[in-house]
Amino acid sequence: MGLRQADAVNPEREEKSRQAAIRAEQQYVSRVYSRLDAERESAETALRAGPAAGGGSAFQARLEGAVATDEAARRLARLSGVEHGLCFGRIDHRADADGPGDTFYIGRVGLRDENREPLLIDWRAEAARPFYTATSGAPGTLARRRHLHLRDRTVVHLDDEVFDLEGLAESERRGIVGEAALLATLRRGRTGRMSDVVATIQEEQDQVIRSGLHGVLVVQGGPGTGKTVAALHRAAYLLYTHRDVLERRGVLIVGPNATFLRYIEQVLPGLGETDVVLATVGELYPGLKATAADDPAIAVVKGDLRTADLVREAVHDRQRVPADGLRVEVEGLTLTVDAEACERARDRARGLRVPHNIQRRRFVHDLLEALAVDRAEQYDRIMDEPLEEIAKNGGLPGWLQELIDEAEDTPLLDETELRMAKEALWHDPAVRTALDALWPELTPEELLTDLYADLDSLTRLGARAGLSPAEAALLRRPSGAPWTVSDVPILDEAADLLGKDDSAARAARRRADLARREAEELYAREVIQTTGLADLDMVSAADLAERHHDDGPPLTTAQRAMADREWAYGHVIVDEAQELSAMAWRTVMKRVPTRSLTVVGDIAQTGSAAGASSWGQMLDRYVPGRWREQRLLVNYRTPAAIMRVAADVLAAVAPDQTPPEPVRDDGPPPTAIAMPVSDLPGLVRSELSLVAGDASGGIGGAFTEGRLAVVTSTARHAAVLDALPSAAVGATPEALDSPTVVLTAQEAKGLEFDSVVIVDPAGIVTESPMGGQDLYVALTRATRRLTVVHDDDLPSLLASLA
Repeated sequence: MGLRQADAVNPEREEKSRQAAIRAEQQYVSRVYSRLDAERESAETALRAGPAAGGGSAFQARLEGAVATDEAARRLARLSGVEHGLCFGRIDHRADADGPGDTFYIGRVGLRDENREPLLIDWRAEAARPFYTATSGAPGTLARRRHLHLRDRTVVHLDDEVFDLEGLAESERRGIVGEAALLATLRRGRTGRMSDVVATIQEEQDQVIRSGLHGVLVVQGGPGTGKTVAALHRAAYLLYTHRDVLERRGVLIVGPNATFLRYIEQVLPGLGETDVVLATVGELYPGLKATAADDPAIAVVKGDLRTADLVREAVHDRQRVPADGLRVEVEGLTLTVDAEACERARDRARGLRVPHNIQRRRFVHDLLEALAVDRAEQYDRIMDEPLEEIAKNGGLPGWLQELIDEAEDTPLLDETELRMAKEALWHDPAVRTALDALWPELTPEELLTDLYADLDSLTRLGARAGLSPAEAALLRRPSGAPWTVSDVPILDEAADLLGKDDSAARAARRRADLARREAEELYAREVIQTTGLADLDMVSAADLAERHHDDGPPLTTAQRAMADREWAYGHVIVDEAQELSAMAWRTVMKRVPTRSLTVVGDIAQTGSAAGASSWGQMLDRYVPGRWREQRLLVNYRTPAAIMRVAADVLAAVAPDQTPPEPVRDDGPPPTAIAMPVSDLPGLVRSELSLVAGDASGGIGGAFTEGRLAVVTSTARHAAVLDALPSAAVGATPEALDSPTVVLTAQEAKGLEFDSVVIVDPAGIVTESPMGGQDLYVALTRATRRLTVVHDDDLPSLLASLA
């Protein structure tokens, strides 16, 4: 942590020095906040002025005004998100022969004073990097690093790490104060939200944060290593460093569930960034927020890449050719197209190599044309029959025979007649029904609903895709069943294969836009006439209408990206990535064609039967041998006593994985209690009292908040809820606001709590193929206290607690 001033010779003098240092820093911090207020006011003024400020109606002026307004809105959002802890650090470079070294203050955003001189350095700037990378063994040019702790806008505490005492001026030496900033932060109570660690980033985390944009970076880290928060700071760093690219394309963060996203949602705004999309895998298909989970066996099948082949076979199965050709009754005629012509139409449509619904236009066009020609030929034969009868009875006049001979060399329908004939046939219900049966226009939801409900189709098409009859049967479910998280990648695959024929909708929008413009110009002409502007020839009706047209507030990059399934992001961060199935990875990779990703997770914590057993298993398909791994080896969250128990479990279930090394050796050891579930209320009250009343951690006083999680097996879940009726339940965002929440091990993944009570560890181990990993996850959620409750023998994995 660096060299600190040793013993205080005079406590009273030391306190005076500390107070003087705080007063000096308060003056600077107040100046920084004044500048922040001025910047906010400037952005608000620009936003209120809007795009109409000056510039008239010229396109260039309107464009520049819109850009300025958008930038003002972004700037205001960034400045509004950094109020808390705006300035948190200071670095003093060593003095040299020419005078004192440079001093820089580090904060959440960069600010300049009225003379454009740096007032606050953005934590992501290169000038701020020594704040995170300097160590006592390698301090670089730093003489001191100071952490500033603020409550609202008031400096309440300072913490110095001195690397070179001689490199500081005498006045600065007298004001040195200190307490371990990182450990003080770690001892604070949980609040139900993830805190940013921008003031206490450690060197190995800094390497993750500042790694290059391009390629796939895998951040492999065990519990408590800060991999998630490092990834979030990395998102903010990349947006700062590569803003020209990422502000246009955006950053997508994929998390395991809605609770987790709520848990982290305030971190990025607090770091000065708002243009980031947060989503679960169940939300990657626009318009759907799937939260239901399939049984493990079903999830394995749905997560397998063979499911993509199944969807392709299902689409081809809906492109049908009647064995005896097409027959349709229209206006008393039986129109026909033989099977060979139908096959040619199908093959021609498939040959276009565009999605099913776009191919359908070609198929329908060809069959309508064939039907129109057949109808014309039948009408022609009907017209010819009287003439043939006349010819049999006495012959035709020469001039009439010449006209008939000429007509035989002329097409039955010219281009206009053929188009009109096809349009008439298309509006005939019988024709429409027949063509829809051969090549229907489908949505992904319709395709999968029909497929899942039809066991025969599942078995037949599954065999073509490589699925066994038993695997195919697992997919069967009745129509109307809710979509699951595992269905989302399959729906996404179906959407790619089906496409969307929006030509009619686009034409309708063009007509609507034209009608709107005409109405606005009519109104503008009336305004010009009634105001007398027409005589002055000052403005045209078109210009006046355009100037006052309002399409509503512009959408942000994040809003546009979230609504567009085909949006290509500039960078994607996947957290708890070990849980993603192969199909889920396929969905993610479609959204980042540049393959610029940060993959965050821990293979040892894989709980999904469809998840990863190694990073290469999932990534080598897309970036073979081209991904790099950064390992985080230090556990900042879990006390050593708890981690020793967790390490025993890890050694048994994943012996090839190494647990992270804890830096904390505080707090009570974990305990095991044999007791019935009905006695849980007393234990929970006691634990909440202990975590809420502990005044040993944090800066500036006792804890005011604390969180407790009861992590239970599925078998005991109902009984635990009966015992704790006031506790929050499950992985919902609202659960984060409750002092006590009841979770399964899977729901607890990625979260942390002051106290954790594990109920029925043996049940957790046996109820899932990955039960040992689930227990490891449950054990490592606690930051201070851990209690294991059992009503039978402890599993052998927890022998150290017996």
